[in-house]
Order: sequence, then structure tokens, then C-alpha cells
Amino acid sequence: MTAPVVVTGLGVTAPNGLGTADYWSATLEGRSGIGPVTRFDAGKYPTRLAGEVPGFEAERHLPGRLLPQTDHMTRLALVAADWALEDAGVVPSELPEFDMGVVTASSSGGFEFGQRELQNLWSKGGQYVSAYQSFAWFYAVNSGQISIRNGMRGPSGVVVSDQAGGLDAVAQARRQIRKGVGLIVSGGVDGSVCPWGWVPQLATGRLSTADAPDRAYLPFDEAAAGHVPGEGGAILVLEDAEAARRRGAAHVYGEIAGYGATFDPRPGSDREPGLRRAIDVALADAGMAPSDIDVVFADAAGTVELDRVEADAINAVFGPRGVPVTAPKTMTGRLHSGGAPLDLTAALLSIRDGVIPPTVNVTAAPGYGLDLVTGAARETPVASALVLARGVGGFNSAVVVRAARPDRTA
Repeated sequence: MTAPVVVTGLGVTAPNGLGTADYWSATLEGRSGIGPVTRFDAGKYPTRLAGEVPGFEAERHLPGRLLPQTDHMTRLALVAADWALEDAGVVPSELPEFDMGVVTASSSGGFEFGQRELQNLWSKGGQYVSAYQSFAWFYAVNSGQISIRNGMRGPSGVVVSDQAGGLDAVAQARRQIRKGVGLIVSGGVDGSVCPWGWVPQLATGRLSTADAPDRAYLPFDEAAAGHVPGEGGAILVLEDAEAARRRGAAHVYGEIAGYGATFDPRPGSDREPGLRRAIDVALADAGMAPSDIDVVFADAAGTVELDRVEADAINAVFGPRGVPVTAPKTMTGRLHSGGAPLDLTAALLSIRDGVIPPTVNVTAAPGYGLDLVTGAARETPVASALVLARGVGGFNSAVVVRAARPDRTA
């Protein structure tokens, strides 16, 4: 039997909570972190709302030498990784350096850092460009900085598939652990809340132009008209279940039980979108039937066309109103590669606490046929969850997480 891979640590930097406990309490209470953009003047742009991480002061958490060489996004990721390792009870210096790796996801890299240095180049000249620009903008920078900070020299990498990337990274981490690596830090923390990052997001045509935070991001609602972008995400510590047991891990949040990924067909073709097959593959990988899933954490694109595709896929697998569905990202916005790891975190906490967080501000349109959890959190036993994510360009990913079982340690 393939040894199970479990999650033993969580670290969150999210628009509605700095730290896992703050994020989870806000999410269960339905408190949103979406508001007017403050990181730059967005007044002349059609989209003026974002999910920004509140109260984050990097100098309180990181050594001064790291600040000049890191983008805001990377600082968030480093702190989330520190918190995840602390939560797992892992002291990296006490473990073999080649038995630890880092696999994260990214959608763009350190755009805010890159924009500043390009402005220096154009307005002042090359001598004013930081040498750190050579890597601070790079999409693999979070993996690199986390591995350097913690002395992790085992198999590492980065996955780039937009919103789906966070699940793809966790799946790659699981593969490495199954090959014999003891521990992988994984997940994603993203953010491009700056003009250079704003324009390409606007070009997708998927951003909401509403100015009222509670009416801007409404997936599966008749008023859906795009999504709100955001920054942040979650970092997870993954380990072989038996190795975690041997080292006396303080807690195990759950098992990464199944994974599936597909790619949508060419636009305009008559072929079915790939999301349903991704779900089927993930369930088969987990050895589970649809009836075994207690809740679906939806991708929740927030446009009529994409919401319809997702609802059809969920209904095809589970039947109309066949499983509770939720999208707590209506409180954070879509965090690109950080969004799915944050949903994984919420799913694992749902399993721990027996509660499904709500999809705030949304009135579920009956035509979608979903049992959407709205208004308030729903208390119910949760033993397993399916997390869905899609990326711009046709990426589809699905991950099944379930409560760790004592008999699944070998």
C-alpha cells in the first residue's frame, strides 16, 4: 500500500486574517477582507477593490537583511512558512537538509518589486536598479527563499498554472514524499496588487468593476459579474504519515488522499470542459466514491459562463444538490496560486472542527442546482472534502482531503 501523505502544519496570510486562527475565526463568522485598494492609487482603473492582507509588518517577523531583497509577496510567504513549520513542531536545523524540500506555486512572481526597479531603470538609469532584481521578481523566488531560510536542500520546485497551481504544487509535494523525501513545505502565496500586476489581470476580462465590496464577487449568484483579485495564501507542511508519527507530530490535520488534473479543450470545440474529469480522477486516486465526499470547496470563478461549467461538473458527479458546496474565497477574493492552498487549509479545518464555512454575500441562483452554503457556517460532521481550482488558460485541478486514519500509516 502506498504510504499516505498528511498535513501537519498550516501557515496563513490572508486578506481576512493574519495567521491561521485569525483567518479561520473570520471565515466562520463571515468577515470579509475585501475593500478599496490601498497599495497603489487604483482610482483610474475600472477595478478598484482587492483583498489585501491587513496589518502585515514584515520587519516584525523577518530579519532586516531579507527586506531589501524580497517582494511583499515573498515576505508573506516566508512568514507563512515560518508559522506552518512552528505549527508542525518542526525545527529544520534538527532534520537532514536533503530530506526536506519546498514546492510552491506562483502566477507571476514579485511584480511589485519588479515594477519599482523598472521605474528606477527608466527614470534614473541602470545604476539605480537593485542587484536583487535578478531574482526578486522570479516566479520561483518563494520556493528559493523558503528553502534558503530553512536549510532545505531536498527536491524543490515551482508550479505555474494560475489558480490551479496551488493544488498542483501540493500534488507534486506528495509525489516527492512518496519517493522517499521526509518533508515538503508546499502551497502558495501570491499577490500582484500593483499597476504592473493589475493591467494583465484586467486583460482577462474576468475582474469585477463593482465598487461595493459586498456586491463585487458573487459566484453562483444571478448578479455575478467577475471576481475581486487579492493577495496572500497558505503554506502547508506535508509529511509521510509514518514519519510524522515517529517524530511525534503534535497533530495531523488530514491526508492528501487524491489528485486529478486536466486541461480544457480548444475554445470553440464541441468537447466537454475538463473539470468533471479532474474530479473523477481525484476520486479514483483516493479510492472514494462521490457519496464519500462531505463538502466541495468550489473554484467559484464569479462569471456566469464559468460558474455554469463548474456547477454542471459538480452536478454530473454528485447529482443536483447532492453535496454541500462552499466558496469562502468570497471573503478574500481570488488569490491566484495562493487561493487553492487557502481552500485546502479551510477544508482541513472543516474536518477538524465539523463545520462548513459560508459563501458570503451570495444568493444562490436556483438554476445552478447547488446546495450552496450561504449566510452562516453550517455545523455538520466533515470527514472528507473536495477542493477545486481552475487557472486562466484551461487548467483544472482537484484534490481530495480526508481525516487521517490510524490504520493508514504504512
